[in-house]
Amino acid sequence: MKIYLAGPDVFRPDAAAFGRSLQTLCNELGLTGCFPLDNELKTGLSGPDAARAIYEANVAMIRDCDAIMANLNPFRGREPDSGTAFEVGYAAALGKQIWVYTSEPRNLVEQWAETDPVLQGPQIDDAGMLVEDFGMNLNLMLACSSAHVVIGTAHECLRRIAARQLSEGKE
Repeated sequence: MKIYLAGPDVFRPDAAAFGRSLQTLCNELGLTGCFPLDNELKTGLSGPDAARAIYEANVAMIRDCDAIMANLNPFRGREPDSGTAFEVGYAAALGKQIWVYTSEPRNLVEQWAETDPVLQGPQIDDAGMLVEDFGMNLNLMLACSSAHVVIGTAHECLRRIAARQLSEGKE
């Protein structure tokens, strides 16, 4: 099973090493991990041309994979990385198996209340917008498109994917 390893982890200072560690674990579990930084860009590209090349390479990689595993931990705020959210949506549109992980078990209202404890009744954020209250820890479009939401780490999520593959008799 080929898995696209999505997430803001590509922005980590140790992104390449982190991606290799995920791929090593995938191999140990009988999976094949495809990390976005595996894509090679033509030299000399910059700005919008480099961005377009990265986009095209990543969506091609998602199309080539059987599943996606996405890091949906909060990134630069309360919400998951917008690029990763797009990748999950793209995988959903392609009918790919979707696995996501986050370390946040609390529902969205509880997450918001942590930083603004005076909220009561309908939860309104500091911009006057309603905080989604479906009892889920992720936005409904992410939670409902992901058949498997793992509270934990990338390693825990990969272990669950491999266990599911074994229980279904797939390799």
